[in-house]
Order: sequence, then structure tokens, then C-alpha cells
Amino acid sequence: MIRAITTCLLTFVAPVLAAEPFIVAHRGASHDAPENTLPAFHLAWKQGADAIEGDFHLTSDGKIVCIHDYDTARVSGSKHIVKDSTLEELRALDAGAWFKPEFKGTLLPTFAEVAATVPAGRKFYIEVKCGPEIVPSLLRGINESALEASQIVVISFNAPVIREIKKQAPQFKACWLSSFEKSSPLDPGTAKVLTTLRDIKADGFDIIDGGGKAHDAGDVRRAGLETLRRRGVGGLFERHRLDHRAAALPRRRLCCAALPGPLGALPGRVLCARLRLARRRALHAAHGARAQPGL
Repeated sequence: MIRAITTCLLTFVAPVLAAEPFIVAHRGASHDAPENTLPAFHLAWKQGADAIEGDFHLTSDGKIVCIHDYDTARVSGSKHIVKDSTLEELRALDAGAWFKPEFKGTLLPTFAEVAATVPAGRKFYIEVKCGPEIVPSLLRGINESALEASQIVVISFNAPVIREIKKQAPQFKACWLSSFEKSSPLDPGTAKVLTTLRDIKADGFDIIDGGGKAHDAGDVRRAGLETLRRRGVGGLFERHRLDHRAAALPRRRLCCAALPGPLGALPGRVLCARLRLARRRALHAAHGARAQPGL
């Protein structure tokens, strides 16, 4: 099953009244194949994803490997710290058997291998899990791929990563991730968010909102979009939800319909059917009709 959704696009100029749901496969089709592996990414495209999202770290020998965690224990059963390991050491591990026996022998893919799966016209969300030291290697990998600039979106919780991407390669969209969850050490507060977005020249922001604070995604939208526009933060502001938890209702005012959640229990074929239905209803809503419940 495809486990991710980008829920809304907000523009400072010519707003779009509605759009089809845009489906981002979080770590690939990670319900049906081991996350962040080539089988998961290939299956995501087969299931009809509009984009994939993958997590990337820099190895000790300067290579880029696709893995979410800072070590390999969860996905291989053997603990190796990614930043302290060479690519060869990491590629010797089995990253598939933990998920299902039929995936035994699956390797951790390189950035180049993941990029090579992306079809023309589809998008690639690159989540950087380490610091800005990865940027030179990442830009080199992007430039060596067949991808167009319009297909690339770099995302990271590390604000300096976004700053370096926009400094060295402003042609690529780059979005900062953070959290408004009550106990999260990432919680910056609305004022800090706006200042950081301006300073790092981010194209957008992903808010993980656990409902624990008054200043949440809505506050950033209400207080921040006009402020960011005045301060010169891009012409397009995106809010991404790269997660299987999605909003329950289409939101015309946010320019995009969202899918209901959770979707974590749906196999790919069922999800694809629901996506087709959601897309039809999104187009229906674009013409002013009231959204139907129970997508």
C-alpha cells in the first residue's frame, strides 16, 4: 500500500480552486514491501503513486544510502551506525528478510539506484536524515541522474540542510520539516518557524501537529503566509504531510482534496481504487459541489 499523501498547495498568486489528491509513497509502497528498498519504490510506481519519498544518509566513505534510521538494527537485525559505516559494509546486510521471507537478500539502495526508478513526470521527495555535509554528494548525485529540476523536492528536519540546498542549487525546491507536537524537542513555535523559513529561503514547511499546542499549522497559514510573502520567501508555499495519517475531508480553501486516514491497513489495490474515487470527488468539489462523506 502507498502510505503517504501530500495534502495541500498554497500559492501567493493565482490560487487554484481544487486539485486531485497528490499521492507520495512514503518510503515506497512500505505496506507491501520493505521500506526504503528498490522493491518498495518499484511497487509504488506500479500502484500509481505520483511521487516517492525516501530517506537518505551519508556513509563514512562519502556515499549516499537510503535508510530511515541512524543505524541498521531495525531493518537488518545487525546494528551498524550508518555514518560510521562504509557503503560496502552496509550493502553486505540483508534489508528485506525482516519484512517478509520473500524479500530475503534485498539490499539497502544507493541514492543513484532510487533516483533511477523515478519515471519522467513523477516527483522524488528526498528526505535528508543527516546534516549539510551530505549536500555536495547529494547535488552531484542529482546532477548525474536523468531527473529534471522540477521532479526534485528536498526535505529535512535539519534547517541548515535546506539553507545549503537553496544556496548551492536554488533551482531545486527545498522544504523544512518540524513539529508542533507538545513534547517534541523540534517544536520551534510559530514565530521561530517564520523567522527560520525566511532565513533559510525554504520553499515550504511540513508541520507535524500532534494537537498539543495552540499555535499549529493553521496559525502558520493564517499568520505566516502573508508575512512570508512580504519577506520574500518564494512564490509558492507548500505544506506536506508525508504520512499515512491524512485529513478526513477535502479542503477547497487549501487548494487540494485530502484522503481520509488512517490508510495503514489498506493493500495497494484497495488504495488505488479509493484514490480513483477520491480524485473523481475532488474534481466534483472543484465545481462547488459539497464533498460527500465516507471516501
